[in-house]
Amino acid sequence: MEVLGTRCGSGIIPLVVLVLSPDTQEETVSWLLRRIREKQQDGGAELLVDQLSSEDVDEEKENSNIFLVAASRQRLLSGAEDLGLFKEFNDGSMRGYTCVNSHNFKEFHGDGDGFLSMAECQYIIKHELETLRAKDETHVPGYTQAKLYPGKSIIRRLQSKRILTQMFPLHDKEELKRLSFKWYKKVKTSLQPLDDIRHYYGEGLALYFGFLEYFTMALVPLAFIGMLCCQFDWKNYDKYVFFAVFNLIWCTVILELWKRCSASLAYHWGTLSRKKVFEEPRPGFHGILGFNPVTGREEPLYPSAKRQLRIYLVSLPFVLLCLYLSLYVMMIYFEMEGWTLMLHDREPTFWTTILLFIPGIIYAVVIEVMNLIYRYAAEFLTEWVVGICEFGPYTCSRVEEENHRLESSYQNHLVLKVLVFNFLNCFASLFYIAFILQDLVLLRQNLATLLITSQIINQFIEAFLPYWLQRGRNKTMMNELPLNAQVRLETNMNTYLGTFDDYLELFLLFGYVSLFSSVYPLAAVFVVLNNITEIYSDAFKMCNVFKRPFSDPAANIGIWQHGLLAFKFILAFLVPDVPKHIQIKLARLDFESMEALKKKRRSNFLCVSKQQQNPREVHRRVVHHFVYASLQKALTEFVVMYMLVCVV
Repeated sequence: MEVLGTRCGSGIIPLVVLVLSPDTQEETVSWLLRRIREKQQDGGAELLVDQLSSEDVDEEKENSNIFLVAASRQRLLSGAEDLGLFKEFNDGSMRGYTCVNSHNFKEFHGDGDGFLSMAECQYIIKHELETLRAKDETHVPGYTQAKLYPGKSIIRRLQSKRILTQMFPLHDKEELKRLSFKWYKKVKTSLQPLDDIRHYYGEGLALYFGFLEYFTMALVPLAFIGMLCCQFDWKNYDKYVFFAVFNLIWCTVILELWKRCSASLAYHWGTLSRKKVFEEPRPGFHGILGFNPVTGREEPLYPSAKRQLRIYLVSLPFVLLCLYLSLYVMMIYFEMEGWTLMLHDREPTFWTTILLFIPGIIYAVVIEVMNLIYRYAAEFLTEWVVGICEFGPYTCSRVEEENHRLESSYQNHLVLKVLVFNFLNCFASLFYIAFILQDLVLLRQNLATLLITSQIINQFIEAFLPYWLQRGRNKTMMNELPLNAQVRLETNMNTYLGTFDDYLELFLLFGYVSLFSSVYPLAAVFVVLNNITEIYSDAFKMCNVFKRPFSDPAANIGIWQHGLLAFKFILAFLVPDVPKHIQIKLARLDFESMEALKKKRRSNFLCVSKQQQNPREVHRRVVHHFVYASLQKALTEFVVMYMLVCVV
């Protein structure tokens, strides 16, 4: 399948780049390449891999351990079947792809060339590499401290030991130029090319830009009504009541409509009904060797009680301390605000009028700095890297603070920490003015200062600064380069860290608009202008500044969809939809069905054994589990809501 127009020396079509540490042992490299090339039935990944040519390169300055990974068309199609990719069937429905029925899929022509998008091909290779498991090796060859055991992911072990330093998909320069022209290189009134973004970057990033576009369009009527409200006298309080009621209805409606819009996009892209791939443990996860209750494989296990103890005895007190410091800084701001008001009341001049805005600007800058510092602190608490520290003859070990096994669990705990602090840090002063001081003029002034200052800072950091730092590389990226030069250029590009910060910014902007725009109706206008520049700046960064990220086959915007409704988010986090023991049972059923499908395909679709479980019985058990979980969830939510009503 010719996805890239450039081939490497041995004729393979490069899709993914592996970068090993420059001092990697030769036996380690040989062993890894052999395992990648081995047939699937022998425990390998059955992929094509070749070393990047080192011609015209100073090996003393440049890393020579760079390898290009690709796959044959048939290997990619079988990988798509293993992953359960959904594609459009001839009757217009979305169905899981199977090699047997390949010619019944709408976009499958000939031998399947062009059937899979480039993002899907690269995601399949990533999955095959991450599921490459150790057989009888006890350690990585050449590194006795890098322990292995049967079933352990080889790539994850190499990443945790810093032997494998980078793994990223290559850009396709021709496709990138076409996407850039459609996306941000021309001013247009049409919508973003979400299908093209999804085709190149995957569903996760396309959903982010889809939500950003939807949020911007949803703000237009609110901004229009806000501008109309500004034409009336500020002393007319009826308009505040009208705008507050409209704001309440607007918030409810747009969130519900987004769920429908998100579901439509996910169905069209084939991720709505797709089962999630079984999650591998994160690199660096450690514990006592035991048996996974879902897969039955031997892997490290970490007691949940021990993790909870670390959360409540270390993470929670630290978060509370940070919240206290945030409130302390807020009180210092009010002291400065009172001092400037006193000066202005004593001798009102032009300069004292300007001085009235200085405390708010300083406080807005301090808020952004505190948010940034706290973000790094929250990451440190949630992910404390495992390693060995050496001090001369002495050694000491340091372990992960919360030691989350799965990336999804890590992300959920990180989002919770960051959301709680950012919400209080950004909105505490506004709530204090509104309900304690009850000063409408000061509230409006403070809201305008915080909103406009934070947007200026974010635009400088996200738009101007990346362009300034990457302006030389930007020109080179769009030029025609040999494969060798292109790979080395992308190796040195910044790594895209995901949509976490982007969603966090939208969450805070949504908070400013939904909670306080009734007293400052122009807030929606400023957010619309900010989002328009955000679309173009984020598109520019994705095409010019960052390495290409792997596709994320998401069906929605994830936990941020609940984060927009803070109480619902907290309730969903504290009371899971499905109890833990039922999650394990359901995950085991999914895992067994996936393994059975793989065995069925590899045995040329022979008849299923008579001892295989009845599908109707499996379906009945799954329905029983879900009904039980739903009833338990509903009862728990009713009790919590009843207690809250009683307290009120």
